[in-house]
Amino acid sequence: MAGILVMMGPVNGYAGAGNSKIAESGRITAETAAGADPGPEITAPSAILMEASTGTVICEKNADEPRNPASVTKIMTLILIFDALQSGKIHLTDEVVTSAHAKSMGGSQVFLEEGEIQTVETLIKCIVIASGNDASVAMAEFVGGDEGTFVKMMNERAKGLGMEHTKFIDCCGLTNSLEHVTTARDIALMSRELITKYPQITNYTTIWMENITHVTKQGSKEFGLSNTNKLLKMATNFEVTGLKTGSTSIAKYCLSATAKKDGVELIAAIMAAPDYKARFKDAVTLLNYGYGNCRLYKDEMPPELPKLPVNGGKEPEVELSYGEPFTYLGLHGEDFSGMERELMLEEDVNAPVKAGDRLGTLSYRLNGEEVGNVPVIAAQNVDTAGFADYMKWMTGWWRMKGEEAGGTFHR
Repeated sequence: MAGILVMMGPVNGYAGAGNSKIAESGRITAETAAGADPGPEITAPSAILMEASTGTVICEKNADEPRNPASVTKIMTLILIFDALQSGKIHLTDEVVTSAHAKSMGGSQVFLEEGEIQTVETLIKCIVIASGNDASVAMAEFVGGDEGTFVKMMNERAKGLGMEHTKFIDCCGLTNSLEHVTTARDIALMSRELITKYPQITNYTTIWMENITHVTKQGSKEFGLSNTNKLLKMATNFEVTGLKTGSTSIAKYCLSATAKKDGVELIAAIMAAPDYKARFKDAVTLLNYGYGNCRLYKDEMPPELPKLPVNGGKEPEVELSYGEPFTYLGLHGEDFSGMERELMLEEDVNAPVKAGDRLGTLSYRLNGEEVGNVPVIAAQNVDTAGFADYMKWMTGWWRMKGEEAGGTFHR
């Protein structure tokens, strides 16, 4: 099957806030961005700045040193909660009964009582806004049956995300265990998973203050939740969207900060900052650096795809689609007006064809250098034609010939 090359000229993409490596399928992972520059000076001993849509690492500092993350652990807890919501296993309106174990949690808490009932959504707010350890354990038990099982689920999910230096011992980060560790890179990876897969999380992470109602044997009383992420109230030139703070005597001061500006979403992970002000200052420093240097290209209008001829199929042609949109992050204020596209397709294809089969490639070049590509795939199945299909075609062909001749075709 010979290929046909369709040349496309310069294209306009979406340019966000001013030399990434070549990106297969238009995506760059933290792994492919190894060797990212150290970025600006910060006080925290470990940190990383990542662009959310591509996963590109913009700058990093000791990003693979394992450290205790404190309550930043709860990002993974939230991922599993939203996984359960998405699958239909649980619902926001479900009622959760607080266990004695959940009530016993110290540290940051919302003072749930044993037997107290709260909805899933209220407990999400308690985790996100007030970093409630008791709320985290209550939800871990609700989703996993018990905290130990839930922690196993956390570690499995972490492994699936490529979090190579992470091991969770509990669901909230309160533990003093030296085995409870992660890295700045791994924090960025799980933060990226949460905000890109479940963007509705920002409905909760941007709440500054909110009241919940405790209903116990002692009666009803209001309790105020106040967000631990003080970035939400700091003057910045970008929109703060989250995400999670954490601090213990072992971990010192940690933060996963997320922000948006001009369509670019960044994640700044800070570990072991010396004090709570330093973690926020370091995050702002990294985010300002990112928005000062990064521009994001998105191909919002890729070339229209033709149908591809199918040899020996039940259908004569197969429809095509792109595997995913192409995005590319420039780290040096690149001018994307010189971006060019090349579309390479198979001339035809033999049946059977399965939806998802790769049948071509759309490549992108900037200033003559390829910066990435996206696959062109079959959008449908096309089965191999059988004897009955051929008979049907022959009948149709003779009928058409008869009509062309002005006569009547009889079987």
